[in-house]
Amino acid sequence: MVGVLALIACADPGPAPGAAVVRVRIPPGATVTAVADSLHAHGIIADRTRFRVAARVRRLDRALQAGVYDLRQGERVDTVLAILSEGRTAAQRLTVPEGITLADLASLAEERIGLPADSVVAAARRLGSDSLLPDAGPDLEGFLLPETYTLPVEVTAEQLVRAMADGFRQAWRPEWTARLDTLGLTRRAVVTLASIVEGEARVDSERATIAGVYHNRLRRRMPLQADPTIQYAIQLATGQRKPRLYLKDYRFPSPYNTYLHPGLPPGPISSPGLESIEAALYPAQVPWIYFVARGDGSHEFSATYREHVNAISRIRRGGGGERGPGSGERDSAGGR
Repeated sequence: MVGVLALIACADPGPAPGAAVVRVRIPPGATVTAVADSLHAHGIIADRTRFRVAARVRRLDRALQAGVYDLRQGERVDTVLAILSEGRTAAQRLTVPEGITLADLASLAEERIGLPADSVVAAARRLGSDSLLPDAGPDLEGFLLPETYTLPVEVTAEQLVRAMADGFRQAWRPEWTARLDTLGLTRRAVVTLASIVEGEARVDSERATIAGVYHNRLRRRMPLQADPTIQYAIQLATGQRKPRLYLKDYRFPSPYNTYLHPGLPPGPISSPGLESIEAALYPAQVPWIYFVARGDGSHEFSATYREHVNAISRIRRGGGGERGPGSGERDSAGGR
């Protein structure tokens, strides 16, 4: 056996410098002969017999995995066998931003990696009902970790959703579970609050402060009055996301409308990043219960409504300011 492998290696110089990379698909159930024929046709191997013999001698003839592969023309037989037997398929990357909704994730997946949007939504609902994450709710909204994923070229919607749900599960820290008891909140409630923080924060250093404001409002049983919850409610009902809210929108009938309904909405309104989750778990201890955005995206925080109204007037005179809990009647609000 050693002699055969040595002979194969001696006759196999490997690819030339700058050899072209060719994409090859190995179908499920393909025999080693069919694989050798395909590789030879694409110029990846020079000798089909040498490939078949090497595969059988190495006992890899039944271990070659189906999939799409990127292989160099003229590649060494032992290298090709290693790639195919280990299933090192061609990969693609998908970057999922923080604060994305399931509907927007579906559109992003269709645009970037060609998965039908409705298949992503259906996969999330199917895996949610299968209790992939028991506390995540029926469609995993909020529990799909925003991250850059390396995926097979032929990835399915279910594989994508499962990878993101697994990403969330692996990123959740054991000490966070212990922290839930201290706060008296469920993980779903914390992720819901974190998704609101994600929707409001533009400056990273303010996440814990914004979370502190919402914790204060929850303790006082005040409505959260968070504009991102209205945007989510409208998107959920109409399929369209409004970048700008008007006065009539604050009366939009939905359990997610935190102007109409006190407490947290029924579930997350997006997939928050880990920083927002941590902020919701460890909010800043602040006296404030109001905030309004400055023109640069940072916020001015207030402890009383009078201070808040003055802050709104002052910022608007300077040409800025959009949102924050408890702003009352406004001509512009909501959106990031």
